Amino acid sequence: MKQIKDKHFIPFIEADKLQARIRNLAQEINKDYAGKNPLLIGVLNGSFMFIGDLFKSIEIDCEVTFIRVSSYQHTESTGEVKQIIGLKEDIKNRHVIIVEDIVDTGMTMQEVLGQLASNKPASIKILTLLYKPEALKVPLKVDYIGFSIETKFVVGYGLDYDGMGRNLDAIYVLDEKS
Repeated sequence: MKQIKDKHFIPFIEADKLQARIRNLAQEINKDYAGKNPLLIGVLNGSFMFIGDLFKSIEIDCEVTFIRVSSYQHTESTGEVKQIIGLKEDIKNRHVIIVEDIVDTGMTMQEVLGQLASNKPASIKILTLLYKPEALKVPLKVDYIGFSIETKFVVGYGLDYDGMGRNLDAIYVLDEKS
């Protein structure tokens, strides 16, 4: 059990299981994007650990950059997307893979997709480490999914509770008793 601020979290997805699934996702990218030099766009802050490990496992030519958006406050999605740091690279006619730590309501991703699509990339795909299909509030096609999970609050491996817990090497779930 881990305590973060006033909450208790219990193990959910162990580090070795995370790493094995990330290697599998990288192999899918290697196959699907052979000869295409995709641009991976990590959504900060949560995706930084995931995209780092994913990028190390991708063997094809590719590039990486980051954007930063925010839609969470404490343990709840605010439903309001705020773009903080925008995209600097020209993505016109590029194959783009948005790399997210978690797709929850889908509202953040819908906003990001809209902003990126206006720059006319050759293609846009969504890759997420965690996906909560039951929490989805907007239609959204997620192309690569690490793990589908229930609608529970999770931390670790880049995901946070009020800015804390990102440094954990595994995923933890909120203990229902706390």
